[in-house]
Amino acid sequence: MEFQLAERVKALTPSSTLAITAKAKELKEQGHDVIGLGAGEPDFNTPQHIIDAAYASMNQGQTKYTPSSGLPLLKKEIIKKLKKDQGLEYTASEIIVTTGAKHALYTLFQVLLNKGDEVIIPAPYWVSYPEQVKLAGGIPVYVTGKEENQFKITPQQLEGAISNKTKALIINSPSNPTGMLYTKDELTALGEVCLKHNILIISDEIYEKLVYEENKHVSIAEISPNLKELTIIINGVSKSHSMTGWRIGYAVGNEQMIKAMTNLASHSTSNPTTTAQFGAIAAYSGSQAPVDEMRQAFEKRLNIIYDQLTKIPGFSCVKPQGAFYLFPNVKKAAQLTGYTSVDEFSNALLEKAMVAVIPGSGFGSPDNIRLSYATSLDVLEEAVNRMKQFVEGHK
Repeated sequence: MEFQLAERVKALTPSSTLAITAKAKELKEQGHDVIGLGAGEPDFNTPQHIIDAAYASMNQGQTKYTPSSGLPLLKKEIIKKLKKDQGLEYTASEIIVTTGAKHALYTLFQVLLNKGDEVIIPAPYWVSYPEQVKLAGGIPVYVTGKEENQFKITPQQLEGAISNKTKALIINSPSNPTGMLYTKDELTALGEVCLKHNILIISDEIYEKLVYEENKHVSIAEISPNLKELTIIINGVSKSHSMTGWRIGYAVGNEQMIKAMTNLASHSTSNPTTTAQFGAIAAYSGSQAPVDEMRQAFEKRLNIIYDQLTKIPGFSCVKPQGAFYLFPNVKKAAQLTGYTSVDEFSNALLEKAMVAVIPGSGFGSPDNIRLSYATSLDVLEEAVNRMKQFVEGHK
């Protein structure tokens, strides 16, 4: 029997990773040695003190419902974290804890957007932004950050994309997929445009702890009280504390918006998983040494692999400043190897070089590919070597 699906679901674009992931899995099952560089999560286990705290909470009977917006004790730790890291002061009523940062974004769009409202999304973008906007009845408006500007948009571009239907701007810094970071001056300039037009700023800061060299993460909310008032911060413990499977994120900002999100969450998830919330409390209240150890490991891999990757004929790459992705432009490499598109080139890398990368078309950047360095250095070097041999074999 075939059912008639809702129109909003029919409009969704499948995740760009699905086809590559499915094919990589099929090749592995056939006995091929496939290297997958699509991972969007750290390859480290969750720090032991977090695991211990979650386990202890269950033994202490903490296995029941919590408030829909999250445990008060976890909110207190989030408040401390925001004060320490960004110098920002919030109250518990301005925070909702969610089932991952993705759920925070989804819930925010559901309470923010009416049919036809526009959300400005800088490209390259994380694949779920436009789909979540569509699910809420909104319209994604793409503004392309040029590669020569480190994939970042300018105030002039933002101004040109604003209409009388514009409701919000998404800022993702450090960025997935590019790893680029907006500076304080750049954020200030974008913020002035948003203030001028009274546009909500959605600041996705999930990679804030993974920043390299002398770069510094800045939240647009910390620049001025006016910008703080206009900003909803999205964050969580998934990337910073290697807790992707625990599904704990949060949104921080306007009390009216947070209350609406809480009401919606009460009818969708009831509350974030109790045990995972106790793990998140330990993540923020305990030692932060594992966080920096992981960051240092990623930085070391980046510096080694970046140099090797950029030696592949036809590959050029803006060096990332954060996160754990490389986003090289491989249009010339595709041409060198006889392929008319980077999507075809990516497919050939998998079928012939046994390296799975994510085509940039799914991120709004069809000349690029995304590869994650959230895997061991040995595996990364082998993957780069295979790609190099593949391109050089076709020259």
